[in-house]
Amino acid sequence: MTAHVVNVGRSATHTFSKRAERAITLVAGLGVDGDAHSGVTVKHRSRVAHDPSQPNLRQVHLIDSELFSELAAKGFNVSPGDLGENITTREIDLLALPLNAELHIGETAIVRVTGLRNPCAQLNRFQPGLMAAVLDHAPDGTLIRKAGIMGIVIASGEVYPRDAINVQLPPFPHRALERV
Repeated sequence: MTAHVVNVGRSATHTFSKRAERAITLVAGLGVDGDAHSGVTVKHRSRVAHDPSQPNLRQVHLIDSELFSELAAKGFNVSPGDLGENITTREIDLLALPLNAELHIGETAIVRVTGLRNPCAQLNRFQPGLMAAVLDHAPDGTLIRKAGIMGIVIASGEVYPRDAINVQLPPFPHRALERV
């Protein structure tokens, strides 16, 4: 199979989960049209409180659907959109992408990867123990964040479930993703 979109969602308010939509519109430089996190400057409430003039590197949140299977094996019931992602994917290892990889989605949309989503305590309010379930450790002890990746929109377009996703890697040397 090829990498593709499973689900798309948005929320006009700062809700934890995103409602499934038939399609979403990605707007270059802003994010998901009609989503509370859309904008040139940061919209996440904790970051706004710290410095509202920061650039918004978290315009689009993506999670791979394979995470839901992993969580189900641990006793959690999580579906696309539940963790606040705008785009749920399949057949792409989002966490292995390097910084600045470009995801060409559907006919015209392009999302540039800016980093890892840092899991927060809201996960435990959604389902107790969920935050620990989306964290792991590499053999060297490095923390692994599995709550998806964040990106910015560099080319506008409509995104639908079943749209293909093609990855364009940045020039070498590649830089691993860090929390953003």
